[in-house]
Amino acid sequence: MNKLLTLAIVSISIFSCTSNQKATGQNQLTKKEINDGWKLLFDGKTTNGWHRYGGEPVGKAWKVKDGNLYLDTSSKENWQIKDGGDIVSDEEYENFDLQLEWSIAKDGNSGIIIYIHEDKAKYNWPWETGPEMQVLDNNGHPDAKIIKHRAGDLYDLISCSKETVKPYGEWNLVEIKSINGKLDLYLNGVNVVSTTMWNDDWRKMIAASKFKNMPGFGTYKKGRIGLQDHGNEVLFRNIKIRKL
Repeated sequence: MNKLLTLAIVSISIFSCTSNQKATGQNQLTKKEINDGWKLLFDGKTTNGWHRYGGEPVGKAWKVKDGNLYLDTSSKENWQIKDGGDIVSDEEYENFDLQLEWSIAKDGNSGIIIYIHEDKAKYNWPWETGPEMQVLDNNGHPDAKIIKHRAGDLYDLISCSKETVKPYGEWNLVEIKSINGKLDLYLNGVNVVSTTMWNDDWRKMIAASKFKNMPGFGTYKKGRIGLQDHGNEVLFRNIKIRKL
């Protein structure tokens, strides 16, 4: 093969790769993902598909910039952000596979909450019903000193089997799979928590946790996905889900 032909083939390959990256970049689905049933929960441009817990529109503190959904913490109100608050998906899910990426600010705290039962007459907060995968700067936030409160943990219930979290400011890849009560949490490609919900062991675990006096916690088998306003800057992207 002569040098000219080799050069042409390399050029075509590079162009093809670049085009494919553009076609399947941030906050987009590949054709295969679409065929497999994946749907975006964040389009990279708007907060469509989400609302503030309780039914109101997403607060103005939740903003979209450069393909990231982030919480602007410039105006604090108590322990949360003024016109922020926890946001939840418009749709409810039973069996699902959820994937997303998060990046937390220095000393930051947030969370990804599942199976939220939205009923403000009974529950003031999403975490009164929905279990949470902790989002945290382990090297700076005081919660990291508490067992079962570190990044990747099933908050206050199960510590992650192996810590794979990246430092603040870096992106972490999350996958949460729930199939007929079998719950698996993955952080950066590692299965860090595996448990079964809604059985006797699950109920005993809750009874030994801070949620013991919340009768609705961890009981619902269908619910919304939530992103937590814990008063710290946090960014999310590539949020996608498929029903199983």
